[in-house]
Amino acid sequence: MPIQKQLSIFMPNRPGVLARACTVLSEAGVNIMAMAVHDTVDNAVVRLLVDHPTKAILLLEQEELYVLEQEVVVLEIENREGELARIAQVLAEADINIHYAYCTATKGQETGCLVLKTDQPERALEILSH
Repeated sequence: MPIQKQLSIFMPNRPGVLARACTVLSEAGVNIMAMAVHDTVDNAVVRLLVDHPTKAILLLEQEELYVLEQEVVVLEIENREGELARIAQVLAEADINIHYAYCTATKGQETGCLVLKTDQPERALEILSH
């Protein structure tokens, strides 16, 4: 999978704000393919992979939300024990720092999806694609 644009949305941590953002995107035909929410006391950072990032930024900014765009590495990985450790070790040996990651798979899936924010996304993708 390629390097993709991820949106980081800074929003108040209160009921209904995430629902409103998701509704605005869905009503405009923007599909959310991955999401991670990191909360603090008053605010949350919502990280999204969407199928139309530029459109999503414009829509979210119209809702007066602050949005940043970053490049992340998105990988389909085997759903087995040790796979995340292997990936982290390969990147460590290449001196590539993982700033954060999120992933998902269910017990029955053969593969899962891993999203990595690194300091060197192109190099990380190249190394992990071998």
